[in-house]
Order: sequence, then structure tokens, then C-alpha cells
Amino acid sequence: MKFLDQCKIFIRSGNGGGGAVSFRREKYIEYGGPDGGDGGRGGDIWIEAVDGLNTLIDYRYQQHFKAETGIHGMGRGRHGAAGADITLKVPVGTQVLEEDKETLIADLDTAGMSVRLCKGGNGGWGNLHFKGPVNQAPKYANPGQEGEERWIWLRLKLIADVGLVGLPNAGKSTFLAAATAAKPKIADYPFTTLTPNLGVVDLSTSERFVLADIPGLIEGASEGAGLGTRFLGHVERSAVLIHLVDATQEDICGAWTTIRGELEAYGDELGDKSEILALNKIDALDEETIAAKAAELEALTGVKPRLVSGVSGKGVKELLRAAYREVRVRRGDEIEEIDEEEDHIPETPGGWTP
Repeated sequence: MKFLDQCKIFIRSGNGGGGAVSFRREKYIEYGGPDGGDGGRGGDIWIEAVDGLNTLIDYRYQQHFKAETGIHGMGRGRHGAAGADITLKVPVGTQVLEEDKETLIADLDTAGMSVRLCKGGNGGWGNLHFKGPVNQAPKYANPGQEGEERWIWLRLKLIADVGLVGLPNAGKSTFLAAATAAKPKIADYPFTTLTPNLGVVDLSTSERFVLADIPGLIEGASEGAGLGTRFLGHVERSAVLIHLVDATQEDICGAWTTIRGELEAYGDELGDKSEILALNKIDALDEETIAAKAAELEALTGVKPRLVSGVSGKGVKELLRAAYREVRVRRGDEIEEIDEEEDHIPETPGGWTP
């Protein structure tokens, strides 16, 4: 399935049905009079966040959505039926924006959340509605009210607890494959990852979170270099960022500085998010080189980097536990002191039973 995270669509609610002008004329009925019914209301346009979707590709091939017009009123006091509504199904995390791509209409960050984007027009009154002691035979009715129409943008921001950031070829996809069951494309050239990837990390039966890998950033991404910062929106909702630095490259300090600069230039408080710094691909270096590079990075950042290898799996579980701890802090859970060197499996309440 092709990934699409933003699209522009046109929506229009239905017009209201017109009221009817009718008079009762039946044989052997002494008293007649107006009996034109009201028109039905036009259909609404709704948008709803649903589980099971992770792309807006459905709106790539259909960009116009128009609800039904209400049925016109009829004689014998018969009112028209309402026009059918249209509900747009989108992934959880979708934002609805005005045509200017800046004004936020709705942020669908919860499954089942729905918002009415366009209200259908009211149905017109038939001449039966205007009958009174003064005007006992009105010969007019109201037309249906016009529906609403607008162009809107849909922008998807994936719901992930932890985000992976780093330069191209920092080993993010390999790390994602080692930490989850996801199978991202992995190759030895830059920009292998062209679209965000999601994976679920299962530390134990009760410890689970979503990890997002986005395409790598390069210097000048905030000005559009490379793939730009378009995909950074997918880690805006995350509780913590895992910043992977390739230990095999020469200038590891420059790599960290480049990514930090792009995160801060992006805005939306992304530069202020909690960050776990990790030196990746340590399987390709000797102990002395690893220690030297870790000390160099710590001198620049003031934080001791974690040493990991997505290929061998060394340090991956400890890094994931540290990330999960930050996620729980963000959620407001009570945190117990856990030894990261040991695997932690919560005890079953009341002891083990077969």
C-alpha cells in the first residue's frame, strides 16, 4: 500500500429539498386547502478517525465528495426525506486544515472521534406551513437552503510513542527491524527510507509502545534540502525521541549538531522533546575507538550516549526500556526503579498459577 500523508479534497453538503405548493382537491370532500409538504434537509459531510488505517491513499484517486440533496416536499402533506450524509474515514492522527494549510479545523487524535465539516441545507417549507386565519390559501413555498462547500487539506501525523531521528544511513531502519516485527527497506545507501515506518515494541506482556522511523534529515532540511522536514510531523506526538548517531562516520559531533539544528528549526516544540542519545553501529568498531567516540560525543552534549548495534542487538533492549520509561512518565504512570541490565517481567498478581 502506498503511503500518503497529505492531500487536498473538495467537500460539499447537500442542498435542502424545496417545499411543495399543493391544494387538496378530492371529490365529495367539502373542505380543501393547502397540503404541500416540507422539503427534506441536505446531507452533511462528516469526518471520522478509525483504527486500521495508516495512509490517506484513498483520497488520492477521489478528491470530490458531495452529499445528497434533500427530497422535495409533495402534496397530501408529505415531507421529503433527508439526503444521505457522507462520512470520510481517515487514520487516527489526521488533522483537517483550511485551504491555506495553516488554519486548523479539527485534530482527530482519538479513534472514533468525528467532526461535521459541512452542514446540509435546511429543507424549504411547503405552503401547508404558511396556512393561517388570514392567509388560508397560500400559493407559495420556500426553496431548499443551499449546502456548504469548501476545499480542505488532510494531513496525517502518525500516532507513535517514540520517534527515531538521525542522518541518512544512521541505522534507523535496522534498529526498527531489530526492535519490532516491522520489515523496513534496508540498504547501504542514503535515503533508503522514503516514507515513515511504524513498529510495535513488545518488551513484555504488559510493556508495549509504538516506534516510528522517519526518513533521514540532512543539513538544510528546514529549507527543503533532501526530503525536507515534511515527515517530522509524524514524531510531533511522540513522548521521546531516540537520536541515533552513526559511530562509523568521521564527524559524529557534526552529525548530532546537524540534526539538533533541524529539529529546532522545525518548531512545534520538537526541539524541546526529551531525547535519548545513542551511538549506533558499534559492532563495526573496536572497544578503544568506541570509547573515544563516546567520550567525544559526551563532551559536546553533556549526556553519556548509549552504545547500541541494530545488527548484533547489543544495547537495543536497554535503550528500548529507557524509552519506555520516558513514555510512561509522559503518560503520568508511576515509575518503579528497574535495573536495566536485567530483563524485567512483571509478576502476576497473587503469584503464578498454572
